[in-house]
Amino acid sequence: MLLSNRVAIITGGAVGIGRGIALKFAEEGCSVVIADILESEGKKTVEGVFKKGRDGVFVHCDVTDSRQVQDMASKALSKFGKVDILVNNAGGLPGVTPGRSIVDITEEQWDKILDLNLKSTFLCCKAIVPHMKEKKYGKIINLSSIGVVQPPDSVIHYHAAKGGVLGLTVNLAFDLAPFNICVNAILPGPVRTPFYEPLIGSMTGKEKDAFFADIAKKAVPLQRIGTPEDIAGAALFLASELSAYVTGESLYVAGGIPLSPHGDTSSI
Repeated sequence: MLLSNRVAIITGGAVGIGRGIALKFAEEGCSVVIADILESEGKKTVEGVFKKGRDGVFVHCDVTDSRQVQDMASKALSKFGKVDILVNNAGGLPGVTPGRSIVDITEEQWDKILDLNLKSTFLCCKAIVPHMKEKKYGKIINLSSIGVVQPPDSVIHYHAAKGGVLGLTVNLAFDLAPFNICVNAILPGPVRTPFYEPLIGSMTGKEKDAFFADIAKKAVPLQRIGTPEDIAGAALFLASELSAYVTGESLYVAGGIPLSPHGDTSSI
């Protein structure tokens, strides 16, 4: 097993990509801490971890709140005695109505999206890095977005935050390299998860199917929408010793985006 006897914290691990990563890690021998505000869904993910023969725990945590993040880190260390892997996956577009111009975004919206998608990564790293430095080992995986390099123009604040994640990743990788801590980022392309609900929640089932089919046709060279398992495979590589000599990298997991620089990504 690639992650035998490892312990991982996965923020936003209750659903979607986070759940996919948690279950993949459990298959490879990893115990998992799910940090999320979605309690019932988070506990369901932990049940899935148990079914794969590994230990897990759900910790209710708003990752934009430094006190809750510190408490979550303390509970993880108390439960397992160590944290080998940190996956900063929490993020999203809560309450966002897409706008075509920066003038459509309020200061309050900007702050909310930056807190959830960038500040959260900072807070979780700040809480866990001291332990990893003491152990002289760690794997940190930050989730960014393909929209940083090939953006639609409808979620400027989200992609600004995810661009900040890339900057944090490379700087932290340099800072922590002497401590044998690898820090890398994944840039997912379009993946069908609850992430899209703020954008398509009012659509019927068939309309949603058509929405994703249209994205695949217009924007994705591999001509399909990604799955949480696609992202989980990349996360497994970055969390395991297969990537022991990889740090400060940004890995596109996006079906070939941005190979088509003129593809229509306006709906991603």
